[in-house]
Order: sequence, then structure tokens, then C-alpha cells
Amino acid sequence: MTKKVNKTTEAGADLDSVSAAVSRSIKTHRKAQKLSLDELARRAGVSKGMLVETEKGTANPSIAILCKIAAALGLSVADIVNVTDSPSAWLIASDEIPTLWQGEKGGSARLLAGTSGPDMIELWRWQMQPGEVFSSAGHPAGTLELLHVEQGTLSLQTEGAVLTINVGCSAVARTDMAHSYANQTEKPLIFTMTVAELHKNQRQ
Repeated sequence: MTKKVNKTTEAGADLDSVSAAVSRSIKTHRKAQKLSLDELARRAGVSKGMLVETEKGTANPSIAILCKIAAALGLSVADIVNVTDSPSAWLIASDEIPTLWQGEKGGSARLLAGTSGPDMIELWRWQMQPGEVFSSAGHPAGTLELLHVEQGTLSLQTEGAVLTINVGCSAVARTDMAHSYANQTEKPLIFTMTVAELHKNQRQ
């Protein structure tokens, strides 16, 4: 089942404000780069219909689709949900932090902060209820994730490894391949995650 942008508020930005930010950012950057809807859809590998609805603010795109569109524009997801800025330091208020995934049993993934793309770092906080799973087809080449479990046990699977990460433990994983996070226990899971896409390393 495709995971969608959260329709509820968890001390953060609600669906309407997230959708408005996404719509405005994608449209602005696409036009600045003089890309047609057809061309951006082709580069991102998403349907033109989804892109049109996203720009209208009427779509409910998954994290995977946001990642594809952002990468095609040379941006980060944080860029298009408005949690980046350009000063040497800036504050992101609690009510501005977007929730970009909601599990079927009430879990959530919040993008706490992020830098601008295409070379970018993002900080996430995930909560997963027992039995919840999130799967991804993979991020751009060279993407790494650093994870730390605050509560419960995280089951992490990539094409090359299966890890059980217990409370207080950390892990590093390449996620430029299919991967998934799961809570296979009977207790709630909370973990933080830093995502790094450093394309400069791929050009050297």
C-alpha cells in the first residue's frame, strides 16, 4: 500500500500547508528551470497526471514520489516542503515541521530539518506501531542513512543486509537500493534517521 503525506496534525504542519508548500515549490522551480510538465515528469519518472495534480495541490504524493521530483529538479525534499533556508543558522518551529508519512496503525515520519539539494542532509524522526512497515524502491546513487533507535526494535532490510537494531543501538546503511523499515515487535518503535545524498562524491 502506498504511504501518503499525513492527513492529520502531529504538532506540525498539516496537510493543507504541506500540499501548498509542495505545489508552490515544484511549480516555481520547474518554471525557473524552463521545464515543461512533460519533461519534468520524464526526468522524475512519474506520470504527468500525478505531477499536474501535485502542482495544483490536490494530489497526496508518497515520500518516494516527492524524492523523485525533488531529485529531478536538483532539490531536496526539505526544499519543497519549506524547511530549508540560507542563513548560517535558522529555526524551524514545531508547527512548521511536516509529517510526510502515516502508517496504517498511527505511525508517522516527520522531516525535522534538511539542507538544500542536490547535495543534502535530512533529519527525520520515525514512530512505528507494532506491525507497521515502510518500503522504498531506493534513493539516488550514494545515499547513506544513519539510524538510532530511541525506543523499541527496528528491523531494517536492504538488498544486501538484514539488521535488527535494538534500543540504544545505531546503524549505517546504503539506501540507494530497495530497503524497508519495520516494527516486528509488540511494542512501539521510535528512531531518528539522518539521510545524506552527497552527489559530489559521485563525480570525483
